[in-house]
Amino acid sequence: MRTVLVTGTGGAGRTTLAAATALAAARGGDRLSSARTQPGAGGKVLVLSTDATDTLGAVLGTATGPAPVEAAPGLWAARLDSGAHFRAELLALQERAASVLDLLGANRLAAEELTALPGGEQFALLRALRACAGTGDGAEGSGGLSGTYDLVVVDLPPLPSALAVLALPEQLRRYLRRLLPPERQAARALRPMLAQLAGVPMPAQWLYETAARWDAELAAVQALLDAPGTTVRLVAEPGPAAADALRTARTGLALFGLGVEGVTANRTLPQDSPDTWLATLAAQQQKCLAEWYDQWRPVAPVREVRHLGRDPRGLDDLDALAGDGALAVGPGREGADEPWPVEDRLADDAGGVLVWHLPLPGAVKEEIGLVRRGDELVLDAGPFRRILPLPPALRRCDVSGAGLAGGVLKVRFTPDPRLWPQTK
Repeated sequence: MRTVLVTGTGGAGRTTLAAATALAAARGGDRLSSARTQPGAGGKVLVLSTDATDTLGAVLGTATGPAPVEAAPGLWAARLDSGAHFRAELLALQERAASVLDLLGANRLAAEELTALPGGEQFALLRALRACAGTGDGAEGSGGLSGTYDLVVVDLPPLPSALAVLALPEQLRRYLRRLLPPERQAARALRPMLAQLAGVPMPAQWLYETAARWDAELAAVQALLDAPGTTVRLVAEPGPAAADALRTARTGLALFGLGVEGVTANRTLPQDSPDTWLATLAAQQQKCLAEWYDQWRPVAPVREVRHLGRDPRGLDDLDALAGDGALAVGPGREGADEPWPVEDRLADDAGGVLVWHLPLPGAVKEEIGLVRRGDELVLDAGPFRRILPLPPALRRCDVSGAGLAGGVLKVRFTPDPRLWPQTK
């Protein structure tokens, strides 16, 4: 399955371009044809919105909800219901912990009295992605998204909230492994006996089973995000504020290993307008676009989508935005090089080291933080932090230095004589 994650600066028309991208893909079926579709026929495309209000439905001209609706031939649209997901998860957890809750004399919560808490949207999105990938269980809150799609276009929240959501699966899995290590379940066979001796149910079993289920679900989402067919598309309206936001996002995307498919400059103005005020705005846009072309050319293409002179509404306007292939979905990241290679300089006469190359385009030296913690490397880049497990060879080394040059952080590791095999 091909997945395009659309995000960008707030108010840049992110939802509109996500809908236009999905519609263009559904109309041009040759690129999406597979064994499931007839040659030349449109593939099955889903556009998924994370907005609480139906902005996607307003753009498409078709009301959307948790269950996908067909907005055009081959195009299906849906909108997350984070409240339903929260209720389903909490009720399921309450059922699994029934023994402990009864022991404590707790009054159980009913579905009708549950309201979603802050942060529920992020978890609902992760579950929806898992369902779209075909690994969902069809539980309430997934909205019936389980199905076979050739392309899923996801309208994510604006930057940097989108990056925080995309980093969640890896972060939460690490927390689960630290708090409930799987190897601690070795005494599982003793729990029935311990329960009889204590005279009360032992909560450890269901707790570990719940953690294992959550880990499996998060692993499925992480696999989707890491898949070669998953890329990020950035949407921004050319201007100084957007340029700063994209510069920061470029570093964060690289840190979390997310591939950028392209940068879409939305609402570009005509350059030959006789109106002085409009011509000044167009000149400012062109100056910003020149910088974007220079910065992003090595990473991803920059495409321009012209301003229609009105708020796009309906399929005809979306078709107009996608003209000239500006919103075409390209190939994924198949065949991409290893993003973080380890360079072997052990035979170097100046002192043998291993150098870990971490691409961080747009990063600033003063905003880089680096801490070795056991077999992990805690890396800060501006407002972002990622805890990276060290490759096996580097775990037997000490960090001896680091430097940022050309958008690449090079961390030097010196072999620890106590752990490194000696050569005679």
